Amino acid sequence: MAEHLEYTVEDGIAVFRLDDGKANALGPPMLDALHAALDRALAEEVQAIVLFGRPGRFSAGFDLGVMGQGAEAVRAMVGRGAELALRFFECPVPVLIGATGHTLAMGAVLLLAVDERIGADGDYKVGLNEVAIKMTMPEFAILLARERLSKRHLQRAISQAEIYSPQGAVDAGYLDQAVPLDQLETRVMTRARELAQTLHPRAHRETKHALRHDAIQRFRQEVDAMLHD
Repeated sequence: MAEHLEYTVEDGIAVFRLDDGKANALGPPMLDALHAALDRALAEEVQAIVLFGRPGRFSAGFDLGVMGQGAEAVRAMVGRGAELALRFFECPVPVLIGATGHTLAMGAVLLLAVDERIGADGDYKVGLNEVAIKMTMPEFAILLARERLSKRHLQRAISQAEIYSPQGAVDAGYLDQAVPLDQLETRVMTRARELAQTLHPRAHRETKHALRHDAIQRFRQEVDAMLHD
C-alpha cells in the first residue's frame, strides 16, 4: 500500500495501520490509500477489518493544507472522505477502530461510521471540533452523529464542539470502551476475532443493512450530491 498506510491480514482479519509520521491527516493520499485498502479487503473476502493509528494519534481529520487550495479541492477531499465513511457504515463485514490517541474532526467521524470503537485511555482528545475552527459541520457527519452519539451529548458534541477525554468519549458514544494503550491492539484484535467467529456473515450483512437502511439512503444522497453536483 501507500507509504502512510500498511495493509496486512491476520487470521482472516484485514488490518489497516495509518502512519504518516505526523497527525495522520485525511488528505487525498491517505483517503486514496484507505479506499484501496478497503477494496482489497473486500476482494479478499476477509472476515473483519481493523484500523489502527500510531501511538498517540489516530487521526486529526481532514488535511488543513488542502483547505487553502480552493473550494473545488476542499469539496473533492470532503466528498472522498464522506464516501469512505459511507463505505465503512454499510460494510458487509464488521469494522473496528483501535483509536491509538487523539481522534478529531473527520477522524472522529470515522469512529461514528464503524461498528466497534476501542480507544486508548490517557491524555487524548476525541471529538468534532469543526465549529470551533470556523467550519460548518457537514450534513453527513451530523447524520452519523445522530445515529451513534448519545442524545444527552448531541448538542454539546456537534454545535458546541465539545472535546472529550477517552472516558468521556465512551459516555458520549464516540467509543465503546477505553483501555490502556499497551493493551489496545490485543483488545481490538481479540474482539475482531470474536466477531468474525460468532457472526454469520450473511445474517450480519443483511441485519446491519436492515438496521441502517434509512440512514444509509440519506447518507448516500449526501455523498452523491457532494461528488457529482
